Amino acid sequence: MEYFELHPENPQLRYLNKALKVLQDGGVIIYPTDTVYGIGCDIFNKQALQRIFDIKNDGVTKLFSFVCSDLKDISKYARVSDYAYKVMKKLLPGPYTFILPAAKQVPKKLWTKRKTVGIRIPKHAITLKLVAELGNPIVSTSTTNRKGELILDPLEIKNIFHNKIDLMISQGPLGGKPSSIVDLSTDTPEIVRVGAGDVSLFL
Repeated sequence: MEYFELHPENPQLRYLNKALKVLQDGGVIIYPTDTVYGIGCDIFNKQALQRIFDIKNDGVTKLFSFVCSDLKDISKYARVSDYAYKVMKKLLPGPYTFILPAAKQVPKKLWTKRKTVGIRIPKHAITLKLVAELGNPIVSTSTTNRKGELILDPLEIKNIFHNKIDLMISQGPLGGKPSSIVDLSTDTPEIVRVGAGDVSLFL
């Protein structure tokens, strides 16, 4: 696994380009978000997507969401009601995962049994730049150990995943809380997980 430490405010472009090339070539990366580190690939690369499922196949229920570059991008991959759009416009980019009805072009591996998907637009320049340059969303599933516990220290992440991942971008230890998950797939919003994002709007 290639490992690069990036400056949080002025990330080195050459390392971002290396990560982009890995994604374009169907590889799997670990990258920072506005909450925790994510394991990701191009959502339309079936082999890379299967690799991530194999990596996370530890018997713990997971939500495999994906990162879009902006609100306009979301409408390509999910059905967005007027209410959901207003909510997301207010809160995104930010530390939220929103569950929405899946659009047909999203790989069914990322659908829940209810035919929904989890979508993120993190407030993190590196992540959004990678997605924008790739031209497709990238998978966002958190780095966890066998017990399903979050791993926040980049060196520990590197040691655990070094033979499973192609490249890791590090920005040092991150916040410690995952994104808040809110289900907007129906007319009544449902808080699925309280995390880093303020959910008082839905209470």
